[in-house]
Amino acid sequence: MRNGPVPDIVVRRLPVYLRTLRQLQREGHRTISSEELAQLLGVTAAQIRRDLSYFGRFGKQGYGYAVAALIHELEVVLHLDRLWNVALVGYGKLGQAIAHYGEFEPNGFRITAIFAKSPEHIGQIVNGIVVLPETEIDRVVREQGIRIGIIAVPPDAAQEVADRLVAGGVRAILNYAPTVLHVPPEITVREIDPISALQSMTFYVHGRYDASRNGQDEQSFADIMERSPAGKRPAAH
Repeated sequence: MRNGPVPDIVVRRLPVYLRTLRQLQREGHRTISSEELAQLLGVTAAQIRRDLSYFGRFGKQGYGYAVAALIHELEVVLHLDRLWNVALVGYGKLGQAIAHYGEFEPNGFRITAIFAKSPEHIGQIVNGIVVLPETEIDRVVREQGIRIGIIAVPPDAAQEVADRLVAGGVRAILNYAPTVLHVPPEITVREIDPISALQSMTFYVHGRYDASRNGQDEQSFADIMERSPAGKRPAAH
């Protein structure tokens, strides 16, 4: 086992390893080498071995990993050997899609509380859960001991929702709202923003940025700004 804190990027890769191992188990595989796993994932075997070394010694030289055993170990590391209650805030189209997604519970998560702002949604029964007003977030989250929240509200409402979740005891937030949340340092936030993801992909779709032009473009623009009376830079204060 390696000493020191575990890098966040390593933690983010563990669920990918787990998902792949579960698929291998469904296909009847009992063992797999780090080289075979790396080929499936498109990474290096050294990276997999290095990532796993943060949590102990897994596998045997010349034998590889026992799939079922490694699945169990990763579930323990990620605390997925239990079912986590989750609060969902927002019951518009996105919230409804999340509420009805069927893969949460098989993977260790169960939505046990749903909150909405719209009167037309409050009082509805979803999978046996009554949709409650957002004003009840902190109380219900505290009573149910919920530690994970999902935010699926408009960006201008997300911060208030996050504050209520944290006040109730939530320590991890999955945020679908396209805005940056300001939370205490001990709160973990993961952002899911499809627009930002698409915007970063157009960099590659249109063609790689020509870095060789960067300095030329910046210099010519700087020259123009220096020479233009309307573009004179203000003196530093």
